Amino acid sequence: MPPCAPRHSAVPVARAGNLEVRLATKADEVDAAQALRYRIFYEEMSAKPSPEMRKRQRDFDRYDPLWEHLLVLDHGSGGSVIGTYRLHRCGAETPSSELYTNTEYDLAPILGQTGVLVELGRMCIHPSYRTGATAQLLWRGIAHYVFHHDVQLMFGCASLSGTDPDELALPLSYLHHAHLAPPDLRPRALENLRVPMDRLAPDAFTSRDGLKALPGLVKGYIRLGGFVGDGAVIDWQFGTVDVCMVVKTELVSKRYRQHYEREAGVSEYN
Repeated sequence: MPPCAPRHSAVPVARAGNLEVRLATKADEVDAAQALRYRIFYEEMSAKPSPEMRKRQRDFDRYDPLWEHLLVLDHGSGGSVIGTYRLHRCGAETPSSELYTNTEYDLAPILGQTGVLVELGRMCIHPSYRTGATAQLLWRGIAHYVFHHDVQLMFGCASLSGTDPDELALPLSYLHHAHLAPPDLRPRALENLRVPMDRLAPDAFTSRDGLKALPGLVKGYIRLGGFVGDGAVIDWQFGTVDVCMVVKTELVSKRYRQHYEREAGVSEYN
């Protein structure tokens, strides 16, 4: 698969020191994001690349040309891509073949919602930049995107490291008992892939311990008021157990609007 050109040209921008977050505007920027993804997912996390991925040292799939690519660039090192996130605006009319999460979950409750939806995925940050500031800049870019496009709902697969659900019983059970999506927003893992999440009784752990056991990305979604779908899925290629996160964006939009109105330093152009 050749490097893909960005799908859209709208470019939300935010800066923090030498770091800038914005959408990719050129094919070589998408290629740089794919190179970073390969380094993190296949070299650091030991996911299993296809022969073509290994040859090119890039993580890519058929969804890349359909999605937008949010980037964090370090202008102190020549504009290198040090963080990335994939974003896909979609809705009820979107073909299921365009939805990555559809390969693991029945998304009918989500796709039945009105308004603009965004599917999220492939988030990663270069190990030298894994600070709160970088993560906050990525979230700021997502919030700007949500505000810019009037997004109503975000969803996507988030991963817990490891392929043994019993070893992940605490975070999975906490998510199921404390943050299960309401029925009208609840995706369900496909029956042939579904792994039950309620592995521990609700009184077998504390909410504090459950929250502490979550990876940072999932914790970020939860802090935004996020929910999880019914059931987890083992991703053998990436060596993870996936959960489906669902986030209503009212809180994201409210926080960003307040920030946007308070700071003139956030620029936006089309």
